[in-house]
Order: sequence, then C-alpha cells, then structure tokens
Amino acid sequence: MATSFPSSGGNRPGYNQRRNNDPYAGIRRNHRIKVPQIRVISPEGKQLGILPTEKALALAMEVGLDLVEVAPNAQPPVCRIMDFGKYVYEEQKKVSHAKVTASKIKEIEFSARIAGNDFLTKIRHAEEFLHHGAKVKLRLKFRGREMAHTEIGFEVIKRALAELEGMGHADSEPRLLGKQINVMLTPLPANKRKPKYLDPREIEQDEAEKTE
Repeated sequence: MATSFPSSGGNRPGYNQRRNNDPYAGIRRNHRIKVPQIRVISPEGKQLGILPTEKALALAMEVGLDLVEVAPNAQPPVCRIMDFGKYVYEEQKKVSHAKVTASKIKEIEFSARIAGNDFLTKIRHAEEFLHHGAKVKLRLKFRGREMAHTEIGFEVIKRALAELEGMGHADSEPRLLGKQINVMLTPLPANKRKPKYLDPREIEQDEAEKTE
C-alpha cells in the first residue's frame, strides 16, 4: 500500500505563482552567484576587471551593497556592485510611468470619405482629450479601392492637424503604414492651448476643479 507524504514547502498553493510573478526573482546576486570568476563593475560604472567571485562579493559587502549579475551569458558573467533594492525600485518606477503614459494615449479614427459632421465630431473629441493632457493618435484606415488614392486620406489628416494646431503638435509627419495613416499629437502647454470647439463652460469648470 502506497504511503502518502506531505508535500514540500515548494509546492504550497501560490508559492511558485508568487515567484513567477516577480520579474527580478531570476536575477542572481550575492551568494547565488556560483561561478568561480566574474567581470566586475564598480558602483560608479568603472571596470574592475575579472576577479574571483568571493573577492568581488567581499568588495560589495565592504561598502554595504550587493553583487548583482547583469550579463549572465557573457564569458565570464558580468556583475555589478549596486544597491539591488534601489535598482528594483527604480525599474518599477519606470514600468509604472510607462503604463501611465500608455493609458493617457487616446485614439481617433478617420476614414478617407468621412462626412463633414462626423469629421467635426472626431475633432471635438480629440480637442477634449488634448485639453485634459492626453496624447492623441490620429489614424485613418483605407478600405478597398481607397488605397489607389491615398492623397485623399492625407488631406483628411492634414485638415485634422490644422484644426487641432491650437491644442497640440504632431510628433512627426503623418505616415502611411500598410493600409492606414498614423500621426501622434502631443498636447501644448496648458497656458498655450486655444480650443476651437470646447464649451467654454466646461473649460471653466475644469479650471475650478484644479484650484479646489
């Protein structure tokens, strides 16, 4: 008869999941670096040459820092003496900032044969997004035979940019990528924005909320 044994700690529910969710768990540091020799970089970025791992670890401990493997596939691996906790904090800040920036990008889609009232509706939406400080991506998709006359699409995008020039500026020239034209708009500084279609009462309300 088979005897059952309690599972090891490594198999606790959620244990491996927590490790897998930590993007820094796989970075070897300090005593987890097992190779005999490494190429060492000082905290200031200076090359210290190839040293025995034990000696490099002792150098890191002398200054109260960590020995962190930064290029594991190099021969020998490259390690840097640094504050690992601070490094993780700075990297997490970068990721967080990137997510916030991405969430503040709004997209407005046009068509080559867009009607006048639809065009103005989309311009109003773009103006509102820029007013609130979001970047706006203008995109125009060609359908079917419209690709034979891409100049019509470029004219639509140029009209849109002209309408929005008081609120934002294009990061680059409009570009044709595949079957669509794309251009990114960055809002002007708040004190230089001149909306054409926003309700003045909405602007006043927003300004009042900012000062509360």
